[in-house]
Amino acid sequence: MSNPKSSWMREIYVGGLMSGTKPLTTDYEKLREQAKEKLDPRAYAYVAGSAGYEKTEKSNRRALDSYQIVPRMLAGVDINEFSSQVTLFGKKFPTPLVISPIGVQGQLHTDSDVATASASKELGVPFTLSSATSTPIEKVSEGADYGEESEEGQEAWFQLYWPNDDDVTKSLLTRAKKAGYKVLVVTLDTWSLGWRPRDLDEAYNPFLKGEGVANCFSDPVFVEKFCEGKSPLRKDRTEDDVTQASIAAIGLLTPGISRSWSDLALLREIWGDDPIVLKGIQTVGDAERAVEAGMDGVWVSNHGGRQVDGAIGSLQALKPIAQYLRRHAKTVIFDSGVRNGSDVIKALALGAHAVGIGRPYAWGLAVDGQDGVSSVLKSILADFELTAALAGHRSVDDITEQSVIKAGEESRL
Repeated sequence: MSNPKSSWMREIYVGGLMSGTKPLTTDYEKLREQAKEKLDPRAYAYVAGSAGYEKTEKSNRRALDSYQIVPRMLAGVDINEFSSQVTLFGKKFPTPLVISPIGVQGQLHTDSDVATASASKELGVPFTLSSATSTPIEKVSEGADYGEESEEGQEAWFQLYWPNDDDVTKSLLTRAKKAGYKVLVVTLDTWSLGWRPRDLDEAYNPFLKGEGVANCFSDPVFVEKFCEGKSPLRKDRTEDDVTQASIAAIGLLTPGISRSWSDLALLREIWGDDPIVLKGIQTVGDAERAVEAGMDGVWVSNHGGRQVDGAIGSLQALKPIAQYLRRHAKTVIFDSGVRNGSDVIKALALGAHAVGIGRPYAWGLAVDGQDGVSSVLKSILADFELTAALAGHRSVDDITEQSVIKAGEESRL
């Protein structure tokens, strides 16, 4: 793990000087276009698309752009001493970034989730594995070598699309714990797929073709209860076997019926005392319910705009939720719309303990596998550290609500 993170800028320039090498582009839009050129159009649309007219995704960006950083001078900052360290769930991590869960990564690169997990581990960024993974829970942990000897911050977390079968839920979570996943992230907003025109116009649902359902297909309880005990991964499987198993899997993970607050007791019973985070919270009222239910944190997110069209930008919800949760010593994670280092600063200033990165690393994975993910994360971290330091901060802890201002509030400068 390089320290300071800003040394990545120096490495780029020196590489160009000494050997003429250039990095993966550091421009998000250029990276997205490069990924688009490499990917099957349907795979690209699956990641790029959001719900409806994609107004929520645009709201995410407007919310982030509505805040500006306020630089302060002569603050005695030494870039080489800048601390990006944060504390999550009582443990120290070397950066404020978290990998947001993205499913069906196999359509982006053959190394899929293992490539993303490996790049994350190398940089000390917690990796969150999606329930809709292209690679089974255990193989991702093994492939990225998450073990007892992992250094500070090198953690894998497991994201749950909550099945409507409690036996399958227990089996998945038991497997995740055994494989070394440390935090359970429960996504609340995807009990049914949102209305996604880009996918609908192509009649494209990768899950129905056996993609993104590796965790179910490799689960003994799922196979016994929904596949008549015949694994859809066996050598003599038929196309119909895969189709029927896929339909059963997507019916479990997106059943069209929302769970209720009382159901959280089951997850606590299975997961034990390790941290549980609720992902998708957008109101203080729901944050209060999360605390009452004994959850360890909240992930303020609207799924990158992929579920509810016309909703508020996720950053609009962050400040009051974070203020409430910090009073109760709970962890606050934020994502939806984050593209660069300044976005990370804004989310931290409004109360997040950590910030999730989603689409940027997906495009990096598509363009250059593990190296692409690593380059994206290094670039965002370097951008964050340099921008924060140049704005007068010596550490993440120095970033507060006074570090940013919203248009129209200049009088408080």
